[in-house]
Amino acid sequence: MDIKADFLKLWDKYFPGAELPITFYYTDEEGDGEAQKPAKRHRCFIGDLGKARAGKDIYFDKDSLSCSGAKRYLGYSNKIMPDSEYFLSCGIPEKIEGERYKKTPDMVKEIMKNKQIFQAPGKYIVFKRFDKINEHDQPLVVIFHATPNILSGLYTLSNFDETKPNGVIAPFGAGCDTIVGYPYNEINSKHPRSVLGMFDVSARPYVQNNILTFSVPWPKFKRMVNNMEESFLVTTSWDKIKNRIKKEAI
Repeated sequence: MDIKADFLKLWDKYFPGAELPITFYYTDEEGDGEAQKPAKRHRCFIGDLGKARAGKDIYFDKDSLSCSGAKRYLGYSNKIMPDSEYFLSCGIPEKIEGERYKKTPDMVKEIMKNKQIFQAPGKYIVFKRFDKINEHDQPLVVIFHATPNILSGLYTLSNFDETKPNGVIAPFGAGCDTIVGYPYNEINSKHPRSVLGMFDVSARPYVQNNILTFSVPWPKFKRMVNNMEESFLVTTSWDKIKNRIKKEAI
């Protein structure tokens, strides 16, 4: 809760008016927010996160995720959709329209073979806006929906205490994978990295046209908060960007 209070104060100070991030954690306890009902047809999980961004606590289980990709990347299934190597590449004439995200089916197979998949550590995954978390919650990842000006600050802060130039990664993947799967798998790394995402063409219609995501594993997030007051954020260089952020928020 100290981190929560510190972050909220510093976020308002250095990113005035910017949207608060959301967080997620897993639990076996039902009822920690509004249950998301199973979809009658395919529904992108990214669209449902608008509720959490607006301040409503929500949670999902495997049955409320209609997309096979979301089930896989949120840890509820290790199955791969049949013919996914064709769906993500060139397609199959008169059977599957390919999305052409990869050049060949074999490339997709190689990606799938090497993809690190985890098993959800709880029956439910809960999403809350950062100001809604309490002392009983155990956030795993902090997810920012941010414009380029805000991203410049998050990106630079994420690299502030790193000696290597890759404190932030932008891996190829589904929108849900870049806010849950990839950052979750960074949590126990010796040097957890932040994940820049929402480049997924299929997921982009569910966020504003000037928004990308920036997902930070909890251990790295705590370092970032502790570094804010000694970083570039206190400089006149950042003041110029901060004024832009103020104008964006109006």
